[in-house]
Amino acid sequence: MALSNLTCQAAKPKSKPYKMADGEGLYLEITPHGTKYWRLKYRLHGKEKRISIGAYPAISIAEARKAREDIKKDIRAGVDPVLKRHQSAQEHALTQQLNFRSVALEWHSKQIQSWKPKHAKIIKHRFEKYVFPDLGAFPLSEIKPMIMLNCLQKIEKIAPDLCRRIKGICSHVFKYAIATGRAEKDPTYGLEAAMKKFKKGHCASISVDEFPEFLSRMKAIESREHRQIFLALKVMLLTFVRTTELLEARWDEINFDREMWVIPGERMKMNLPHVVPLSKQAVTIFRELREMNPGRDYIFPGFHFPRKHMNKNVILNVIKRMGYQGKMTGHGFRSLALGILKEKLDYSHDVPDRQLAHVPRSSVDRAYDRAQFLQQRIKMMQEYADYIDNVEKINREWR
Repeated sequence: MALSNLTCQAAKPKSKPYKMADGEGLYLEITPHGTKYWRLKYRLHGKEKRISIGAYPAISIAEARKAREDIKKDIRAGVDPVLKRHQSAQEHALTQQLNFRSVALEWHSKQIQSWKPKHAKIIKHRFEKYVFPDLGAFPLSEIKPMIMLNCLQKIEKIAPDLCRRIKGICSHVFKYAIATGRAEKDPTYGLEAAMKKFKKGHCASISVDEFPEFLSRMKAIESREHRQIFLALKVMLLTFVRTTELLEARWDEINFDREMWVIPGERMKMNLPHVVPLSKQAVTIFRELREMNPGRDYIFPGFHFPRKHMNKNVILNVIKRMGYQGKMTGHGFRSLALGILKEKLDYSHDVPDRQLAHVPRSSVDRAYDRAQFLQQRIKMMQEYADYIDNVEKINREWR
Protein backbone atom coordinates (compact mmCIF):
# COMPACT_ATOMS: atom_id res chain seq x y z
CA MET A 1 0.00 0.00 0.00
CA ALA A 2 1.37 3.40 -1.01
CA LEU A 3 2.39 5.78 1.71
CA SER A 4 0.72 9.11 2.42
CA ASN A 5 2.05 12.24 4.09
CA LEU A 6 -0.10 11.51 7.12
CA THR A 7 1.36 8.00 7.44
CA CYS A 8 4.93 9.27 7.08
CA GLN A 9 4.42 12.04 9.60
CA ALA A 10 2.80 9.68 12.13
CA ALA A 11 5.62 7.11 12.00
CA LYS A 12 7.32 6.92 15.40
CA PRO A 13 10.87 5.71 16.17
CA LYS A 14 11.38 2.25 17.68
CA SER A 15 14.27 0.59 19.41
CA LYS A 16 15.50 -0.72 16.06
CA PRO A 17 15.30 0.74 12.51
CA TYR A 18 12.21 -0.35 10.55
CA LYS A 19 10.80 0.17 7.04
CA MET A 20 7.53 1.40 5.58
CA ALA A 21 7.08 0.29 1.97
CA ASP A 22 5.73 2.62 -0.73
CA GLY A 23 5.96 0.15 -3.60
CA GLU A 24 8.34 -0.89 -6.42
CA GLY A 25 11.31 -1.07 -4.07
CA LEU A 26 10.85 2.40 -2.54
CA TYR A 27 10.52 2.55 1.23
CA LEU A 28 10.90 4.95 4.16
CA GLU A 29 13.32 3.85 6.86
CA ILE A 30 12.78 5.22 10.39
CA THR A 31 15.81 5.15 12.71
CA PRO A 32 15.73 4.89 16.53
CA HIS A 33 16.60 8.61 16.63
CA GLY A 34 13.46 9.46 14.67
CA THR A 35 15.25 10.36 11.40
CA LYS A 36 13.39 9.18 8.29
CA TYR A 37 15.23 8.26 5.08
CA TRP A 38 13.95 7.36 1.62
CA ARG A 39 15.72 4.35 0.17
CA LEU A 40 15.28 2.27 -2.99
CA LYS A 41 15.94 -1.44 -3.25
CA TYR A 42 16.83 -2.69 -6.73
CA ARG A 43 18.49 -5.58 -8.54
CA LEU A 44 21.23 -5.23 -11.14
CA HIS A 45 23.15 -8.07 -12.80
CA GLY A 46 21.48 -10.50 -10.41
CA LYS A 47 22.53 -8.68 -7.24
CA GLU A 48 20.30 -6.86 -4.80
CA LYS A 49 21.44 -3.31 -3.96
CA ARG A 50 20.14 -0.21 -2.19
CA ILE A 51 20.51 3.49 -2.81
CA SER A 52 19.59 6.44 -0.58
CA ILE A 53 17.32 9.12 -2.04
CA GLY A 54 17.24 11.59 0.86
CA ALA A 55 15.60 12.46 4.16
CA TYR A 56 11.88 13.00 4.72
CA PRO A 57 10.30 15.60 4.81
CA ALA A 58 13.06 17.50 2.93
CA ILE A 59 12.37 15.04 0.11
CA SER A 60 8.62 14.74 -0.30
CA ILE A 61 6.78 11.58 -1.31
CA ALA A 62 6.31 12.93 -4.84
CA GLU A 63 10.01 13.76 -5.16
CA ALA A 64 11.03 10.34 -3.85
CA ARG A 65 8.76 8.63 -6.40
CA LYS A 66 10.18 10.79 -9.21
CA ALA A 67 13.70 9.83 -8.13
CA ARG A 68 12.65 6.16 -8.15
CA GLU A 69 11.50 6.42 -11.77
CA ASP A 70 14.71 8.18 -12.85
CA ILE A 71 16.85 5.56 -11.13
CA LYS A 72 14.90 2.73 -12.73
CA LYS A 73 15.56 4.23 -16.17
CA ASP A 74 19.28 3.98 -15.45
CA ILE A 75 18.88 0.41 -14.22
CA ARG A 76 17.01 -0.57 -17.41
CA ALA A 77 19.94 0.92 -19.36
CA GLY A 78 22.36 -1.20 -17.35
CA VAL A 79 23.74 1.78 -15.38
CA ASP A 80 24.38 1.24 -11.69
CA PRO A 81 22.85 4.31 -9.95
CA VAL A 82 25.27 4.05 -7.01
CA LEU A 83 28.32 4.12 -9.28
CA LYS A 84 26.75 6.91 -11.31
CA ARG A 85 26.25 8.96 -8.14
CA HIS A 86 29.87 8.41 -7.03
CA GLN A 87 31.16 9.40 -10.45
CA SER A 88 29.00 12.53 -10.46
CA ALA A 89 30.25 13.49 -6.98
CA GLN A 90 33.87 13.05 -8.06
CA GLU A 91 33.34 15.13 -11.19
CA HIS A 92 31.68 17.86 -9.16
CA ALA A 93 34.55 17.88 -6.65
CA LEU A 94 37.08 18.04 -9.51
CA THR A 95 35.14 20.85 -11.16
CA GLN A 96 35.17 22.84 -7.95
CA GLN A 97 38.94 22.41 -7.68
CA LEU A 98 39.53 23.39 -11.31
CA ASN A 99 39.22 27.12 -11.00
CA PHE A 100 40.00 29.51 -13.80
CA ARG A 101 43.48 30.32 -12.49
CA SER A 102 44.68 26.70 -12.44
CA VAL A 103 43.36 25.95 -15.94
CA ALA A 104 44.69 29.24 -17.35
CA LEU A 105 48.18 28.53 -16.00
CA GLU A 106 47.99 24.97 -17.33
CA TRP A 107 47.05 26.30 -20.79
CA HIS A 108 49.84 28.88 -20.55
CA SER A 109 52.40 26.15 -19.76
CA LYS A 110 51.30 24.23 -22.87
CA GLN A 111 51.95 27.24 -25.12
CA ILE A 112 55.35 28.34 -23.79
CA GLN A 113 57.42 26.29 -26.23
CA SER A 114 55.72 27.89 -29.24
CA TRP A 115 55.93 31.44 -27.82
CA LYS A 116 58.80 33.83 -27.43
CA PRO A 117 59.77 34.22 -23.74
CA LYS A 118 58.77 37.86 -23.80
CA HIS A 119 55.31 37.05 -25.16
CA ALA A 120 54.79 34.31 -22.56
CA LYS A 121 55.70 36.77 -19.81
CA ILE A 122 53.24 39.36 -21.16
CA ILE A 123 50.36 36.86 -21.31
CA LYS A 124 50.97 35.69 -17.75
CA HIS A 125 51.21 39.29 -16.53
CA ARG A 126 47.85 40.11 -18.15
CA PHE A 127 46.19 37.17 -16.43
CA GLU A 128 47.63 38.08 -13.05
CA LYS A 129 46.86 41.78 -13.26
CA TYR A 130 43.52 41.89 -15.04
CA VAL A 131 41.77 38.50 -14.84
CA PHE A 132 42.81 36.46 -11.78
CA PRO A 133 41.73 39.09 -9.21
CA ASP A 134 38.13 38.79 -10.49
CA LEU A 135 37.90 35.28 -11.94
CA GLY A 136 40.89 33.30 -10.68
CA ALA A 137 39.07 31.53 -7.82
CA PHE A 138 35.88 30.80 -9.81
CA PRO A 139 35.28 27.19 -10.92
CA LEU A 140 35.05 27.15 -14.71
CA SER A 141 31.45 25.95 -14.64
CA GLU A 142 30.41 28.99 -12.60
CA ILE A 143 31.83 31.63 -14.95
CA LYS A 144 28.80 32.80 -16.89
CA PRO A 145 28.85 35.36 -19.74
CA MET A 146 27.68 38.17 -17.42
CA ILE A 147 30.52 37.47 -14.95
CA MET A 148 33.02 37.40 -17.81
CA LEU A 149 31.62 40.62 -19.28
CA ASN A 150 31.84 42.40 -15.93
CA CYS A 151 35.55 41.57 -15.74
CA LEU A 152 36.19 42.71 -19.32
CA GLN A 153 34.29 45.97 -18.93
CA LYS A 154 36.56 46.98 -16.04
CA ILE A 155 39.52 46.62 -18.41
CA GLU A 156 37.64 48.31 -21.25
CA LYS A 157 37.37 51.55 -19.26
CA ILE A 158 41.14 52.01 -19.24
CA ALA A 159 42.31 50.06 -22.31
CA PRO A 160 39.76 49.13 -25.02
CA ASP A 161 42.28 47.38 -27.27
CA LEU A 162 43.80 45.41 -24.39
CA CYS A 163 40.29 44.39 -23.34
CA ARG A 164 39.81 42.59 -26.64
CA ARG A 165 43.19 40.90 -26.38
CA ILE A 166 42.35 39.62 -22.92
CA LYS A 167 38.97 38.39 -24.12
CA GLY A 168 40.88 36.43 -26.76
CA ILE A 169 43.28 34.73 -24.35
CA CYS A 170 40.43 33.90 -21.95
CA SER A 171 38.58 32.32 -24.86
CA HIS A 172 41.64 30.16 -25.57
CA VAL A 173 41.58 28.97 -21.95
CA PHE A 174 37.91 27.94 -22.17
CA LYS A 175 38.45 26.21 -25.53
CA TYR A 176 41.35 24.30 -23.96
CA ALA A 177 39.11 23.34 -21.04
CA ILE A 178 36.38 22.17 -23.45
CA ALA A 179 38.90 20.11 -25.43
CA THR A 180 40.16 18.45 -22.23
CA GLY A 181 36.65 17.70 -20.95
CA ARG A 182 36.57 20.22 -18.14
CA ALA A 183 34.16 22.78 -19.53
CA GLU A 184 31.15 22.73 -21.82
CA LYS A 185 30.89 26.33 -23.02
CA ASP A 186 33.04 29.36 -23.76
CA PRO A 187 31.40 32.27 -21.87
CA THR A 188 33.41 34.83 -23.89
CA TYR A 189 31.55 33.90 -27.08
CA GLY A 190 29.59 36.84 -28.52
CA LEU A 191 30.60 39.31 -25.78
CA GLU A 192 32.05 41.71 -28.35
CA ALA A 193 28.45 42.71 -29.10
CA ALA A 194 28.22 44.17 -25.58
CA MET A 195 31.55 45.98 -25.76
CA LYS A 196 32.40 49.40 -27.11
CA LYS A 197 33.30 49.71 -30.75
CA PHE A 198 37.03 50.18 -31.11
CA LYS A 199 39.06 50.88 -34.20
CA LYS A 200 42.79 50.52 -33.85
CA GLY A 201 44.68 53.32 -35.54
CA HIS A 202 47.98 53.19 -37.36
CA CYS A 203 51.22 54.20 -35.69
CA ALA A 204 51.92 57.88 -36.25
CA SER A 205 54.26 58.64 -39.16
CA ILE A 206 55.21 61.73 -41.10
CA SER A 207 54.55 61.89 -44.84
CA VAL A 208 57.19 61.73 -47.54
CA ASP A 209 56.77 65.47 -48.13
CA GLU A 210 57.52 66.18 -44.45
CA PHE A 211 60.72 64.15 -44.54
CA PRO A 212 63.16 66.97 -45.45
CA GLU A 213 62.02 69.03 -42.43
CA PHE A 214 62.35 65.93 -40.24
CA LEU A 215 65.96 65.48 -41.39
CA SER A 216 66.70 69.14 -40.65
CA ARG A 217 65.47 68.72 -37.10
CA MET A 218 67.51 65.54 -36.71
CA LYS A 219 70.61 67.46 -37.74
CA ALA A 220 69.74 70.28 -35.34
CA ILE A 221 69.64 67.97 -32.30
CA GLU A 222 72.76 65.98 -33.18
CA SER A 223 75.11 68.03 -31.02
CA ARG A 224 72.71 67.99 -28.04
CA GLU A 225 71.90 64.28 -27.95
CA HIS A 226 74.00 61.48 -26.51
CA ARG A 227 75.94 60.09 -29.47
CA GLN A 228 74.63 56.53 -29.03
CA ILE A 229 71.00 57.68 -28.96
CA PHE A 230 71.48 59.80 -32.07
CA LEU A 231 73.15 56.90 -33.92
CA ALA A 232 70.31 54.57 -32.89
CA LEU A 233 67.87 57.00 -34.49
CA LYS A 234 70.06 57.13 -37.58
CA VAL A 235 70.23 53.33 -37.86
CA MET A 236 66.46 53.17 -37.41
CA LEU A 237 66.08 55.55 -40.33
CA LEU A 238 68.51 53.61 -42.55
CA THR A 239 67.24 50.10 -41.81
CA PHE A 240 63.58 50.71 -40.77
CA VAL A 241 63.51 47.62 -38.55
CA ARG A 242 61.15 47.46 -35.59
CA THR A 243 62.26 49.27 -32.42
CA THR A 244 62.81 46.09 -30.39
CA GLU A 245 64.69 44.48 -33.30
CA LEU A 246 67.03 47.47 -33.32
CA LEU A 247 67.68 47.94 -29.62
CA GLU A 248 68.03 44.23 -28.81
CA ALA A 249 70.57 43.74 -31.63
CA ARG A 250 73.83 41.95 -30.81
CA TRP A 251 77.18 42.20 -32.51
CA ASP A 252 77.16 38.57 -33.61
CA GLU A 253 74.25 39.43 -35.91
CA ILE A 254 76.35 41.87 -37.96
CA ASN A 255 78.54 40.60 -40.79
CA PHE A 256 80.82 43.49 -41.76
CA ASP A 257 82.46 41.56 -44.63
CA ARG A 258 79.16 40.82 -46.36
CA GLU A 259 77.55 44.05 -45.13
CA MET A 260 74.59 42.12 -43.80
CA TRP A 261 72.59 42.11 -40.60
CA VAL A 262 70.80 38.80 -39.98
CA ILE A 263 68.22 39.08 -37.22
CA PRO A 264 67.52 35.60 -35.76
CA GLY A 265 63.98 34.24 -35.96
CA GLU A 266 63.44 34.26 -32.18
CA ARG A 267 63.73 38.07 -32.23
CA MET A 268 61.37 38.54 -35.15
CA LYS A 269 57.62 39.01 -34.94
CA MET A 270 56.90 36.01 -37.19
CA ASN A 271 59.73 33.80 -35.84
CA LEU A 272 61.56 33.83 -39.19
CA PRO A 273 65.17 35.01 -39.68
CA HIS A 274 65.34 38.38 -41.41
CA VAL A 275 68.17 39.69 -43.61
CA VAL A 276 68.86 43.42 -43.56
CA PRO A 277 71.34 44.48 -46.28
CA LEU A 278 73.46 47.31 -44.89
CA SER A 279 74.23 50.39 -46.94
CA LYS A 280 77.71 51.92 -46.79
CA GLN A 281 76.29 54.61 -44.54
CA ALA A 282 74.83 52.03 -42.12
CA VAL A 283 78.11 50.07 -41.99
CA THR A 284 79.98 53.28 -41.09
CA ILE A 285 77.61 53.90 -38.18
CA PHE A 286 77.95 50.32 -36.92
CA ARG A 287 81.75 50.64 -37.01
CA GLU A 288 81.52 53.81 -34.91
CA LEU A 289 79.22 52.06 -32.44
CA ARG A 290 81.65 49.15 -32.14
CA GLU A 291 84.46 51.53 -31.26
CA MET A 292 82.16 53.30 -28.79
CA ASN A 293 81.19 50.12 -26.94
CA PRO A 294 84.04 47.58 -27.28
CA GLY A 295 83.50 44.22 -25.65
CA ARG A 296 79.72 44.61 -25.25
CA ASP A 297 77.23 41.98 -26.45
CA TYR A 298 74.55 44.52 -27.30
CA ILE A 299 75.10 47.09 -30.02
CA PHE A 300 73.09 49.58 -27.98
CA PRO A 301 73.89 48.78 -24.33
CA GLY A 302 72.02 50.49 -21.53
CA PHE A 303 73.68 53.50 -19.92
CA HIS A 304 73.15 52.40 -16.32
CA PHE A 305 73.09 48.62 -16.94
CA PRO A 306 75.40 48.00 -19.92
CA ARG A 307 74.84 44.25 -19.83
CA LYS A 308 71.28 44.96 -20.91
CA HIS A 309 70.15 46.75 -24.04
CA MET A 310 69.02 50.36 -24.17
CA ASN A 311 65.40 51.07 -23.21
CA LYS A 312 62.92 51.11 -26.09
CA ASN A 313 61.57 54.50 -25.02
CA VAL A 314 64.78 56.26 -26.09
CA ILE A 315 63.60 56.43 -29.69
CA LEU A 316 60.21 57.89 -28.75
CA ASN A 317 61.84 60.36 -26.38
CA VAL A 318 64.29 61.71 -28.93
CA ILE A 319 61.48 62.04 -31.50
CA LYS A 320 59.51 63.95 -28.85
CA ARG A 321 62.46 66.29 -28.26
CA MET A 322 62.55 66.95 -32.00
CA GLY A 323 58.98 68.25 -31.75
CA TYR A 324 57.23 65.26 -33.32
CA GLN A 325 55.27 63.91 -30.37
CA GLY A 326 52.08 62.31 -31.71
CA LYS A 327 53.30 62.83 -35.28
CA MET A 328 56.04 60.22 -35.53
CA THR A 329 56.98 56.96 -33.81
CA GLY A 330 59.72 54.37 -34.09
CA HIS A 331 57.33 52.21 -36.08
CA GLY A 332 56.59 55.21 -38.26
CA PHE A 333 60.03 54.88 -39.90
CA ARG A 334 58.70 51.75 -41.61
CA SER A 335 55.76 53.58 -43.19
CA LEU A 336 58.01 56.49 -44.12
CA ALA A 337 60.59 54.21 -45.79
CA LEU A 338 57.88 52.38 -47.72
CA GLY A 339 56.55 55.71 -48.99
CA ILE A 340 59.99 56.95 -50.06
CA LEU A 341 60.86 53.69 -51.82
CA LYS A 342 57.61 53.65 -53.76
CA GLU A 343 57.07 57.38 -54.43
CA LYS A 344 60.63 58.68 -54.81
CA LEU A 345 62.64 55.64 -55.91
CA ASP A 346 59.91 53.96 -58.00
CA TYR A 347 60.04 50.52 -56.39
CA SER A 348 57.04 48.25 -56.71
CA HIS A 349 55.45 47.06 -53.48
CA ASP A 350 56.94 43.53 -53.33
CA VAL A 351 60.62 44.31 -52.71
CA PRO A 352 60.15 47.00 -50.00
CA ASP A 353 57.42 44.90 -48.39
CA ARG A 354 59.79 41.95 -48.10
CA GLN A 355 62.41 44.22 -46.55
CA LEU A 356 59.81 45.18 -43.93
CA ALA A 357 59.73 41.45 -43.01
CA HIS A 358 56.06 41.15 -43.87
CA VAL A 359 55.40 37.43 -44.30
CA PRO A 360 53.93 36.44 -47.69
CA ARG A 361 50.54 34.78 -47.66
CA SER A 362 51.69 31.90 -49.83
CA SER A 363 53.30 28.99 -47.96
CA VAL A 364 55.69 28.52 -50.89
CA ASP A 365 56.81 32.16 -50.68
CA ARG A 366 57.26 31.82 -46.92
CA ALA A 367 59.59 28.85 -47.43
CA TYR A 368 61.93 30.97 -49.58
CA ASP A 369 61.45 34.28 -47.78
CA ARG A 370 64.97 34.38 -46.33
CA ALA A 371 66.63 34.78 -49.75
CA GLN A 372 63.90 36.06 -52.07
CA PHE A 373 64.59 39.49 -53.67
CA LEU A 374 67.90 39.70 -51.78
CA GLN A 375 69.90 41.18 -54.68
CA GLN A 376 67.16 43.71 -55.36
CA ARG A 377 67.02 44.56 -51.65
CA ILE A 378 70.80 45.11 -51.47
CA LYS A 379 70.57 47.60 -54.33
CA MET A 380 67.42 49.19 -52.89
CA MET A 381 68.88 49.77 -49.42
CA GLN A 382 71.92 51.55 -50.86
CA GLU A 383 69.75 53.73 -53.11
CA TYR A 384 67.56 54.55 -50.13
CA ALA A 385 70.58 55.62 -48.03
CA ASP A 386 71.90 57.71 -50.93
CA TYR A 387 68.50 59.38 -51.25
CA ILE A 388 68.65 60.38 -47.58
CA ASP A 389 72.14 61.82 -48.09
CA ASN A 390 70.89 63.79 -51.08
CA VAL A 391 67.99 65.25 -49.08
CA GLU A 392 70.44 66.26 -46.33
CA LYS A 393 72.67 67.89 -48.95
CA ILE A 394 69.73 69.88 -50.36
CA ASN A 395 68.82 70.96 -46.82
CA ARG A 396 72.34 72.31 -46.26
CA GLU A 397 72.29 74.22 -49.54
CA TRP A 398 68.99 75.87 -48.63
CA ARG A 399 70.33 77.27 -45.37
